[in-house]
Amino acid sequence: MQKYSQIKEKINLDTITEKGENSAFFTHYLHNRKNGCSKYFIKQANDFFQNKTDESLNEYLKEEIIFDIPYPENKKTNFTFIDLFAGIGGFRIAMQSLGGKCVFSSEIDNYAKKTYEKNFGEVPFGDITKINEKDIPEHDILCAGFPCQAFSIAGKRRGFEETRGTLFFEIARILKEKQPKAFFLENVKGLRNHDKGETLKTILAVLREDLNYFVPEPEIMNAKDFGVPQNRERIFIIGFRKDQNIEEFKYPKPINEKKSFADIKESKTVSVKFYLSDTYQQTLKNHKQRHADKGNGFGYQIIADNECTNAIVVGGMGRERNLVIDCRLKDFNPVTKIVGEVNKDFWRRLTPRECARLQGFPDEYIIPVSDTQAYKQFGNSVAIPAIKATAKNIIEKIENK
Repeated sequence: MQKYSQIKEKINLDTITEKGENSAFFTHYLHNRKNGCSKYFIKQANDFFQNKTDESLNEYLKEEIIFDIPYPENKKTNFTFIDLFAGIGGFRIAMQSLGGKCVFSSEIDNYAKKTYEKNFGEVPFGDITKINEKDIPEHDILCAGFPCQAFSIAGKRRGFEETRGTLFFEIARILKEKQPKAFFLENVKGLRNHDKGETLKTILAVLREDLNYFVPEPEIMNAKDFGVPQNRERIFIIGFRKDQNIEEFKYPKPINEKKSFADIKESKTVSVKFYLSDTYQQTLKNHKQRHADKGNGFGYQIIADNECTNAIVVGGMGRERNLVIDCRLKDFNPVTKIVGEVNKDFWRRLTPRECARLQGFPDEYIIPVSDTQAYKQFGNSVAIPAIKATAKNIIEKIENK
């Protein structure tokens, strides 16, 4: 038997510096070499391997591969799915845990690719706009957490072609070509009112009228209702191919399991690097006071151990909306360059691991990137428990057909 880690070392896999899609073809082939999806990857995978080693890939892979990674695929799977705008694999963890097999993944950010590969043993393909829909394997469910964009539509027509140039169009063209049994789309809550509601109307019109899917009304789902202490609302859009004869869909009900920050808090003393400097602490206080004087509620927020956090977000003042007080620090000597001294009120930011837990990522999930990249990745991720609960209902529908 060969370990995936040994194969990776043999080809010197590096998602950060690599140009092109060689490692995506190669790792996708490793996962699909025993099924019909292999035809989409085998030629490029074999060429890449021979260029790297002067060996035949077929000869080399005679033995069974052991994927020594946190999230190997199930030996027995019940359905297939693809993972578009994959980020760091929140959808993948949820779908695999329900018996799914991922046959294709795509993500444009190289650091997110690095994290994805470390955990799933697969390098996602890159820019989805450059991937031909015919080169994507057949699948049962299309999953995508896509960005929110406005459409430039003249007149009242909200058709497939009018969405060209947006990232939603990339999803639509794949749905049109591959016709999966179902799809599961996730977006920010603001999509409902984006461009005075026109963006969502256009998306639903294309899915229902042009692509002929049954699409129940989208639902706003909150992560805190599914076992993580994060107040994170996202819109879920579900669809079923019309010939499935599915005419109703019920989103999952909230579970009776309310959690607080204390449930995901680091068990050991946190590095001083996560504690604010007294200079920055004062800047935040001044900023909040200026807005309070204007009658606004903007500014930092301290989350108590028995409270639910705000949504973790990327950039701006987002992290300062989830400050905590952690009195366990003993050594106040800074380990990074800061202006001033470490504050004596024990104010600190969440750690990347705490952010991971807030999104439902288990502790065995590997975080191989810098803290800056990790905050970005978890802020952009989906909340796994809410995804899993909804996906379970989708799968039950298509499996009963």
